[in-house]
Amino acid sequence: MANQQPAYRAYTVIKREGQDDYWLALGAAFPHQSGDGFNVILQALPLPSTDGTCKIVLRPPKDDSDERSTQREEPRNTQSNNRSRRS
Repeated sequence: MANQQPAYRAYTVIKREGQDDYWLALGAAFPHQSGDGFNVILQALPLPSTDGTCKIVLRPPKDDSDERSTQREEPRNTQSNNRSRRS
């Protein structure tokens, strides 16, 4: 599994009142060598919701280039942009 890319990433979704839901990464799922089924490797466990259930969501991993471009985006500060233009 060390050389294999995960087929899915494992998350738990934390509901927050008045805010967007928070997707907390828990681990990953790797396909079995035989092709039938997955090994799910968790690095954390979800907490039970108010009804006592623990839910894990499996999603395909995002492309690395998508994640890098998202990380590079920075909020634009118009004041600092204006100062640099004046210099």
